Amino acid sequence: MQPDPDELRQHYISLSDEELHEIERADLVPLAQQIFDEEVRKRKLSSKRTVRLSVESAVVRDEPEEFDELEDGIEPLAEGEKPAWAPDAAEVYSWAIRPGATPAQDAEKAQDALEAAGIPCYLDPVEDPSDEDGVRLRLLVPGKLNLRATSILDRDIFNEESEATWKVHLETLSDRELRAMKPEVVFCGLYDRIDRVERVYAEEIARRGLAE
Repeated sequence: MQPDPDELRQHYISLSDEELHEIERADLVPLAQQIFDEEVRKRKLSSKRTVRLSVESAVVRDEPEEFDELEDGIEPLAEGEKPAWAPDAAEVYSWAIRPGATPAQDAEKAQDALEAAGIPCYLDPVEDPSDEDGVRLRLLVPGKLNLRATSILDRDIFNEESEATWKVHLETLSDRELRAMKPEVVFCGLYDRIDRVERVYAEEIARRGLAE
């Protein structure tokens, strides 16, 4: 029997942040996962998704030091070794982890997405100051690839989750409410950001005389 979306939503709303973090997302049915993700994002907790991953098992991956041309393959580093670009690395995502557990599917999926795009990355476990017994696992990339890596994760992982949440939300609306939920209105900020990004890029190309 399909769970009731409203009951699930009210249940997650009633939980504290700590209780929400204790939920194993992988154990939830797809509908519950979608509503769970919606509540996590609403509380701005998505950057610290609760997963279980051993600090000792953190996978480190890299590619040759010259990564301007991203067609080259990515070679794994020795355990505990950091890539040459580590001092200038940028964090593109992070998870709360618990020592002694098995590798987290979310972390591996994120790495796979970046590798498929030719972007070098590695997982860096650090102590989490907000949790005495916790560790935060950071996914790092070369600083100059920060924006590209973030967009890759959005496209290949998080946009799919957002789409599912949006779909569930629309299904709960009346016909009248649905007609008012036009994407260009609801996501006007996103549409505006795309326009600004394209305009500024075109202006910089023109300023440098690089227009074809």
